[in-house]
Amino acid sequence: MIKLEHVSKSYSAGIPALNDVNLEIKDGEFVFIVGDSGSGKSTLIKLLLKELEPTEGIITVDGKVLKKIKRKHIPKYRRKIGVVFQDFRLLKDRNVYDNIAFAQKVIGEPTNHIKKRVPKMLSLVGLAAKYKSFPKELSGGEQQRVAIARALINEPNILLADEPTGNLDNNNAWEIMKLLEEINEKGTTVIVVTHNLEIVKVMKKRVITVKKGVIVSDSEIGDDDED
Repeated sequence: MIKLEHVSKSYSAGIPALNDVNLEIKDGEFVFIVGDSGSGKSTLIKLLLKELEPTEGIITVDGKVLKKIKRKHIPKYRRKIGVVFQDFRLLKDRNVYDNIAFAQKVIGEPTNHIKKRVPKMLSLVGLAAKYKSFPKELSGGEQQRVAIARALINEPNILLADEPTGNLDNNNAWEIMKLLEEINEKGTTVIVVTHNLEIVKVMKKRVITVKKGVIVSDSEIGDDDED
């Protein structure tokens, strides 16, 4: 479970990026976070990843109060959170297999374990036949699928997707959202930051709307028109 209690974040004097935010996301939920540029969405993601510290308030993730996690334990904490970005962030000099395997090598997983896990993840995202391909040989949608496989290979409890369809055409965007929905149905908590209100409306999930650092609505049915 993710819980924010009276969380504020200020970068400098002036209007805070987040202002007295209270939020609870239960295990296994699928949540959209929407809002204009500069509304505080990215700050929220960075706080959950412990890339930033809140100016005020308490953030609890899976029973852990983030401000109590020591610096040396942050990498271990982050292993339980998968992250997918708008720009894919794949290693261009490595093929699909090695891009996904890299996330396991970083944490010291044995080679025999990696050889079992990577093909499973490739099958999950529908790219089993592309394991030798390099990023430049893939479509945008395929690159994002690789990024999702990499984010999931360490079996995170939470998947944060920051504008995952931002660089994709409509068809690929919908394919990625269907994949995220399937991942959620397997038990992973999925949080998607997006500007794509068409997808938000159709998928009818919980929608949290952020405006100028404040949560202005929290809808359970995905029909909130506010942007």
